[in-house]
Amino acid sequence: MNPVPRILAFDIFGTVVDWHGSIVREVSERHPQIDANAFALAWRAGYQPAMARVRSGELGWTRIDELHRLILDELLLRFGLDHLGEAQRQHLNHIWHRLDAWPDSVAGLTRLKSKHLICTLSNGNIGLLTDMAKRAGLPWDCILSAEVFRAYKPDPRTYLGVAQTFDAAPAEVMLVAAHQDDLAAARACGLMTAYIERPLEFGAGQPKDVSPDPANTLHARDLLHLADQLGC
Repeated sequence: MNPVPRILAFDIFGTVVDWHGSIVREVSERHPQIDANAFALAWRAGYQPAMARVRSGELGWTRIDELHRLILDELLLRFGLDHLGEAQRQHLNHIWHRLDAWPDSVAGLTRLKSKHLICTLSNGNIGLLTDMAKRAGLPWDCILSAEVFRAYKPDPRTYLGVAQTFDAAPAEVMLVAAHQDDLAAARACGLMTAYIERPLEFGAGQPKDVSPDPANTLHARDLLHLADQLGC
């Protein structure tokens, strides 16, 4: 019998919200002349290299909104959209604030909240996560972000910071994520881990391998299945 976590901390992009589908839908509508799938994938592909510049010290602490904008300005040139003005660029950059939740997310989180404290643990900044939660109806008890800890996952300060925030032992916290590398880093800090299958995170053209990793505490098809497993 697995111990029961007091706190569930959630990765957001890909785990709770569908970043790829949301970006493809909006970009297709606004800029039908470009390949929205390639645009979405390229924007996300710039995410880790941009954070690496912060981790290495090349950039000082920089919020994800600003990193997304650095990537976006390069993409607009690449995709022939460099004619867009500043207001249009700002609006497009804030697409990350408008991501749609996966169909199970709100109901699953609501059930999980009935027995656990639920919070975000995302590299997204606080304003982004708050706008997203308000729009999508995500019922967080608390919004925590890399911005709070001035460190991007997988820095241990993020995972241990959740425990410290709630005066909890790391073993009382479970990270819920659709990414095995995130979960492995959380386990190394003493957290429990739950893997959520999101086979279409990168779109139907690039299905993900969602095979179970026995190192995880739990493995769930979606957040409703996780709620079933935790008795919520």
